[in-house]
Amino acid sequence: MPVGTKGLSGITALIAWWLLGSCGTGGEEVCDSPLVSSLPLSSFRSSSQLSSSHGPVFAKVNRREGAGGWSPLISDRYQWLEVDLGRRTQITAVATQGRYGSSDWLTAYLLMFSDTGHNWRQHRQEDSLGAFPGNSNADTVVQYKLQQPVIARYLRLIPLDWNPTGRIGLRLEIYGCRYTSDVASFDGSSSLVYRVNRRPSWTAMEVISLKFKTLRNSGTLFHAEGQRDHSLSLVLEKGKLLLYHQQGVSSSSSGKLLASLGSLLDDQHWHHIKLEKLSTHLNLTVDKNSQQVHTPPELSRWHIHMLSVAAVRSHGLQKPILPNRNFHGCLENLLYGDLKLISLAKQNNPQVTVLGNVTFSCAESVSVAVTFTDSLSFLQLPGRTSWSPELFSVTLQFRTWNKAGLLLTFGLQLHDGTVYVYLSEARLRLQISTADRALLELSTGSSLNDGQWHSVELHFSQDHLSITVDKDEGATAHTSVPLPLTSESHFFFGGCPSQGSSKECRNPFKVFQGCMRLLTLDGQLVDLIKVQQRLLGNYSDLQIDMCGIVDRCSPSLCEHGGRCTQSWSTFHCNCSSSGYRGATCHSSMYEKSCEAYKHKGNTSGHFYIDVDGSGPIRPQLIYCNMTEGSTWMVIQHNNTEFTTVQSSPEINQHVAHFDYSSEEPLLAAIIRQSEHCEQELSYHCRKSRLFNTHEGTPFSWWVGGLGEGQIQTYWGGALPDSRQCSCGLQDNCMDSSHYCNCDADFDQWTDDSGLLTLKETLPVRSLVLGDLQRPGSQAAYRVGPLRCHGDKNFWNAAFFDKETSYLHFPTFHGELNADISFLFKTTSSSGVFLENLGIKDFIRIELSSSSEVVFSFDVGNGPLEVRVQTSVPLNDDRWHSVRAERNVKEALLRVDDFPTATQEAPVDGLVHLQLNSQLFIGGTASRQKGFLGCIRSLQLNGVTLDLEERAKITPGVRPGCPGHCSSYGSLCQNEGRCVEKTNGFSCDCGQSAFTGAFCHQEVSATFQSMTSITYILKEPYELSRNASALPSYIYTDITLRGESISLSFRTSQSPALLLHVSSFHREYLTLLINKQDELELRYKLHSRRDVEVLSSRVMNLADRRLHTVIIRRLADSVSIQIDQNSREDFNLTSDVEFNSVKCLILGRVRESDGLDSELAEFASLGFTGCLSGVRFNSISPLKAALLHPDSPVTVTGPLLQSSCGFSSSENPYAAETTHSLSDQPGSVDPRQPLVNAIKSDSALIGGVIAVVIFVTVAVLAVMARFICIRKETYQNQDVKEAQPEEDSHEFQLGSQADSPSGPSENHKEYFI
Repeated sequence: MPVGTKGLSGITALIAWWLLGSCGTGGEEVCDSPLVSSLPLSSFRSSSQLSSSHGPVFAKVNRREGAGGWSPLISDRYQWLEVDLGRRTQITAVATQGRYGSSDWLTAYLLMFSDTGHNWRQHRQEDSLGAFPGNSNADTVVQYKLQQPVIARYLRLIPLDWNPTGRIGLRLEIYGCRYTSDVASFDGSSSLVYRVNRRPSWTAMEVISLKFKTLRNSGTLFHAEGQRDHSLSLVLEKGKLLLYHQQGVSSSSSGKLLASLGSLLDDQHWHHIKLEKLSTHLNLTVDKNSQQVHTPPELSRWHIHMLSVAAVRSHGLQKPILPNRNFHGCLENLLYGDLKLISLAKQNNPQVTVLGNVTFSCAESVSVAVTFTDSLSFLQLPGRTSWSPELFSVTLQFRTWNKAGLLLTFGLQLHDGTVYVYLSEARLRLQISTADRALLELSTGSSLNDGQWHSVELHFSQDHLSITVDKDEGATAHTSVPLPLTSESHFFFGGCPSQGSSKECRNPFKVFQGCMRLLTLDGQLVDLIKVQQRLLGNYSDLQIDMCGIVDRCSPSLCEHGGRCTQSWSTFHCNCSSSGYRGATCHSSMYEKSCEAYKHKGNTSGHFYIDVDGSGPIRPQLIYCNMTEGSTWMVIQHNNTEFTTVQSSPEINQHVAHFDYSSEEPLLAAIIRQSEHCEQELSYHCRKSRLFNTHEGTPFSWWVGGLGEGQIQTYWGGALPDSRQCSCGLQDNCMDSSHYCNCDADFDQWTDDSGLLTLKETLPVRSLVLGDLQRPGSQAAYRVGPLRCHGDKNFWNAAFFDKETSYLHFPTFHGELNADISFLFKTTSSSGVFLENLGIKDFIRIELSSSSEVVFSFDVGNGPLEVRVQTSVPLNDDRWHSVRAERNVKEALLRVDDFPTATQEAPVDGLVHLQLNSQLFIGGTASRQKGFLGCIRSLQLNGVTLDLEERAKITPGVRPGCPGHCSSYGSLCQNEGRCVEKTNGFSCDCGQSAFTGAFCHQEVSATFQSMTSITYILKEPYELSRNASALPSYIYTDITLRGESISLSFRTSQSPALLLHVSSFHREYLTLLINKQDELELRYKLHSRRDVEVLSSRVMNLADRRLHTVIIRRLADSVSIQIDQNSREDFNLTSDVEFNSVKCLILGRVRESDGLDSELAEFASLGFTGCLSGVRFNSISPLKAALLHPDSPVTVTGPLLQSSCGFSSSENPYAAETTHSLSDQPGSVDPRQPLVNAIKSDSALIGGVIAVVIFVTVAVLAVMARFICIRKETYQNQDVKEAQPEEDSHEFQLGSQADSPSGPSENHKEYFI
């Protein structure tokens, strides 16, 4: 190439570098120019050098001068290479290279930055990991781009690891561009004041931004005043930024705190602040962290008149937030909107006033700190060559998060004593002790582990010593212990050398982890730079010329209001009272719906519901009404009672507002995820219309829906927008010319009531009633609670029938916290449930074997696995639950109720999970190791994935997954039968003496002596003699070869008859309590033989306590068990067949034909007490009498359903008998005032009705008496043979499975 061409190329390159280097911080300009190659030799420093040819000046990338790079004299972690860029520069990237032609290179290193060459700050990735990856050989250049540019003049690189077969070797390049800024320095009494000359037009947003650095932990940054004496103040208090709002001249000094952000901001490093005021909210940003708060209403259209910077210069009488505490430090790039206020001040702009000594440069005082990082850290300093014989002192400043740690220790030559100054329970303590006892102990200060700088002063004299904390708290003592010090005395700070290396230092306390600065011995400041250069004292595992304290609680990683506390190396979250749990309070303690609680075996009651799990919606208390058919979530509001409204000419409209007990986000989520919601809307009227005409403006309406809701002009039971009521839809209104009963405008009570079921119009927010001005107009209304059932999320499922099939969803975003929960069932022994990949990161959950689930992931620290091994197979085609969570502290995995497996995260490792591919469910992108089976209720960070909707359009995957009874059938108790449903299951209690969602609620009743329940097992022949069309099995006798009887009772009566079964042939079975308070079972199975009496040995059964009896008979073998007593066995001798069974009676037996005189006497006494859970073979007579009045049962005498049979120890599920609040027993019938009103106005109609009812009852009573005295002869026929195992046998009444008197209990006969 010609020489001219070379020169032109060089000039062109120089101009290009200058243009790139001068681009400033203008935002989008490229800022990646190499900065090291043109620096002078004086810009390079190092801790040491192997030789002159290995000096730091040779550490330039791709250069071969000298020995080809820098190498220190000793390869250890105390070495460093420093580069001075000459001025503050924007740095965007760093590149490293090994020493040329050698085996010397770095594999990991730290980066430090500084503006002054002191007070270094370590650069961290993701605020946690400080190490940067290095090289794998000596030639390749490895560049690392900083996630955020750094503004600094000095860069220091500290080797961490290097090639194990070589030594430290380095060539370096730094990339970036020039940085320009406006800077001002304030001395604590100076300030800037900016005044707005003219009132600006109102704008939606005002912005103030700046950078600051300071060593003081308190001071006012700015104070903004506006109209009506409102002001905003941003102050630094204990290293945190606080934003206050003040109002009026009488405002107190505290003001109203709006926001608090940041921590440790008094570290003499630059911090960026931005305050944005919008009409609805304020945004405060400090460095990378932001906080948003609602704008106070007074500030919604408020704007700034005056801005006072670094001090409060108020024209009003407001008291400053921090009186006499102005800002002391430097500000940079102070902007109000687009105005550069520091630049205006330098130009003497009249809008900006400079008060006091403001300099337009940043003069920084040098303060060298030292960081004690771990258990091996210590600093040893020699004593002075000459000590004052009368007095000496030691002072220091420290900051830490730990409650305990040794600050200082030194020995006393006399008495072989030791002085300890240490922290314990966040208090400062001083102890002088010998080998066998403590001579003196002092303590002072409190809460010294708050991360703030605290000063300590120790003053010793011949007979007196004192210790002072923060100059105002101290403790003094007189001592006779001489404290002479010599030049051989050594002081140990923070800890002691490793065991065996020093006999002068013993540390019986914890080591200190934190920072120290301003160490003085007898008034002389210790030069810590000399310590770093090994010219003074000794040390180990220290970071000198920096304070490496990190606030792990700012911002707090504790979620959902968990309280963050910390030590030097970690943080802890206190989740108490938050409703969440886990290392970061991420996971909810509660279920997402009533449906989920039900499937854990819970019954009706109040439960905390967290609809979005780990999401932002807080858990709230909801009533769950779990019935046999559905599981209802009941959300109350402030008025569910009937409310009457009287006419008044002064009232134009009556307006009722309904405030719900649940917050708006929870209401919206419940309505959205429920299959069905409804709300009762009842309107009773008398001369009070709803609609005037079909086309006219309605008199009344209601507002419903989420948020503020929408006006609705239809009423309960009608269709939306129909302007009708239920009767209009059914065409049965009182006046056919109207669509509502109330619009007939009759002078009598009527109603338009029904259910609102369109979810988009729920809940009812308010009710407006209008036609109430006329004389005689009356109305009453009731808006019931919102009721929803059917959790669509809980049953959302997909079935994967091919190993190559999968569902895919958008990328899962769980950078810091990720929780995944689902249920699965399968017959396969392996398969991937879920997988999401990134460039390097990934997350996966899989079934690795028939009894093991594995949760694996990588966030950049290498793959980690959490495994749960189960003791039972998981491929049993039953539902199993899986819950995995990964946060910055740990990862955990739980399967069913097996112990949770936990894996702690590496200390100071990478924490962000970065994924970018699609989320695969039931398989992987490679279509290998796919899952075969069902996955249900899959939720990621509280969000349910709609598997069914995606499965509808995906080959190899089917929506839904039946077969729930295999998993949940065990919840059905007391002979209840599990019934499959499309979404879930239900318990059929038809064969059980119990009721409720799980057939768990005992059916109990209180009997009096005249109470009798007769259950007809077979009707008389004469009643159906002429019914020739009936099937032949109607005439079949009931013959029993065995019985299964169970019941519970509570009584103080003896003798007392519990149960009596009779036949048409004068045979019977009777269960009673005899005169000795013992249980007797009497059998008479042959009319010509004597009764057989089987007596139990259990005594004192009439003791008012609940007792449970179970009786089993198979042919001649009979067993009786009472409570938890041993089973008693008996044998019958007369006969084994119970022929022509007629009826079963509980309580008093009114017909004593065929009974001996003693039993007839007992039968006439009846039973007084409680009976519960009565079951005779497949018949539940007490349940039929109380809950199924259409069954063949007759009740005479008083019978009151109660919970007298409840026993928490016997039935843990029956903890509470609860109803919806609208159905609470004992509550006043809300209709009663209305009924009374109707009766008072309609006496004649009421009298007529009463007469009709009386006549009807009389006629029915005569008919019932006629029916009961008739008899029928039946043909004998045996029941089927019983199963061999006695305890599991169930006897059916009748010879046919579908017999009307069999288990279906569908034969209906009506008795009064």
